[in-house]
Amino acid sequence: MAYKRQFYPGASLPAKNRRRFMDPTQEMKKLREVAMEDVVKILGHRVPGSEYKSIHPPLEEGTEPDCPIRQMVKPLEGAKAGDRVRYVQFTDSVYFAPIAPYVRAWMYLSRWRGIDTGTLSGRQIIEMRERDLEKLAKDLIENETFDPAKTGIRGATVHGHACRLDENGLMFDAWQRYEWNADKGEVEYTKDQVGIPLDVRVSVGKPATDADLRSRTTIFRADGVDMNDDEEVTNVNLRIHKLRTLSGFQPWKVKE
Repeated sequence: MAYKRQFYPGASLPAKNRRRFMDPTQEMKKLREVAMEDVVKILGHRVPGSEYKSIHPPLEEGTEPDCPIRQMVKPLEGAKAGDRVRYVQFTDSVYFAPIAPYVRAWMYLSRWRGIDTGTLSGRQIIEMRERDLEKLAKDLIENETFDPAKTGIRGATVHGHACRLDENGLMFDAWQRYEWNADKGEVEYTKDQVGIPLDVRVSVGKPATDADLRSRTTIFRADGVDMNDDEEVTNVNLRIHKLRTLSGFQPWKVKE
C-alpha cells in the first residue's frame, strides 16, 4: 500500500491552518511586497549589492571524492557557490499571530531543504546558505505567515516578545527595532534584526485586523479556539503522551 503523507489532525480552524502551512503542495498567499534590498538591510549580514562571502570554492571547482549521496542530492545555489551560512530569526506573539515557533519548525522542515532550524524561547531560527536564506526570508516576510504587528524579526534579545502589546497593537521589543508610522498606518523597521540602526526606514506594511488574524492563526487559545474542543487533536496528543510515557519505562504495556 502506498504511504499517503499526513500533516496534522483535527477539524478546527487552527488545525486546518497548521495543515495548510505544513503541506508543501499548498501555495501560501502573498500579502505584501518588500524589496530584496530592504530584506538584506533587515537581515544585516552584508551591505546590499556587495559580494557574498564564501567558506569554500564553488563546487564545480572542487575535487570532492565520488559519492552516491552527492549524486542524489542537488545542491542549492548557495552551496554551489560556497556561500557562508547565515541566519534569520522570527518571533511570534501569542495574541493570534499567524503562526507559532514550533509550527514554523514543522513548516520549514516540511517545505524547504538545505536549512537548519531550532525552536528556542518563543522564537524560531533558520540557518541557511546566505543567498538562499535571503530568498526564503523575503518569502516569509511577504506571505501570510507574517504580520507586521504580531511577528518580529529579531536576531538578538527576543525575550519579552509575546506578553505585551503597545497602544498600536505592536508586539513589545526591547530593542525597538520597529515603529508605528501613524501617517501611513504601517510598521517600519528602523533597525536591523540585531538592533543596529538602518540608514533608511523599511516598511513591512499594514497590520492585519484582529478578525483577520483570528481567521488565519495556527494558535489554540482558551479565548479563541480551545484545543480541547477539537476532539481529534486532543486524542492524538493524549496518544502521543501515553506512548512516550509508557515506552520510556514499561514498553510491554503498549498494546496499540
